[in-house]
Amino acid sequence: MVIPFSKAKGSTQPGDEFAELALPLFDSLYNFSCWLAHDRVEAEDLVQEAYAKALKGFPSFQAGTNFRAWIFRILRNTFLNTRTGLAASQTIALEDEEALENVPAAVTRETPETILFERANQDVIQGAIEKLAVPFREVLLLADVEEMPYRDIAEALAIPVGTVMSRLARARRVLRGELQDKVVRA
Repeated sequence: MVIPFSKAKGSTQPGDEFAELALPLFDSLYNFSCWLAHDRVEAEDLVQEAYAKALKGFPSFQAGTNFRAWIFRILRNTFLNTRTGLAASQTIALEDEEALENVPAAVTRETPETILFERANQDVIQGAIEKLAVPFREVLLLADVEEMPYRDIAEALAIPVGTVMSRLARARRVLRGELQDKVVRA
């Protein structure tokens, strides 16, 4: 994959500040993009396009604000503007979100994290995450994989913090139920 900018040592080019902020986020953006797109080639294209858009729009970025949330939002919007993204974002209806509220909470102390460590079955975990609707999956990944604070997730996804918390709780509940079902069958 080609990164649309480079940073030479001792260089004072306008893109240097962007490179200093953006390059450390490359792996996180790529991982998030892979989860969204379900295709590594498309994920590479999404990240490259997001970097290109971010570099082009960097003069409008306000120094001192949250660059990480800003570039994640660009990546997400880029994904949503693709055919794959549009199809995925339209797969959840309000009824689906309400139905998730009725999923019983786990009675045991097991969490998706403890199941992950105990079972070490990455395919089961990935399959369960992929089954989540995109709005739930993206919040779960940003919170639990990228360890972004709720406020940053809300900013990146352009949703209220309360919606982030609600979607995250629902995603974890569904994921926990899915993983516990897999553990029982094993």
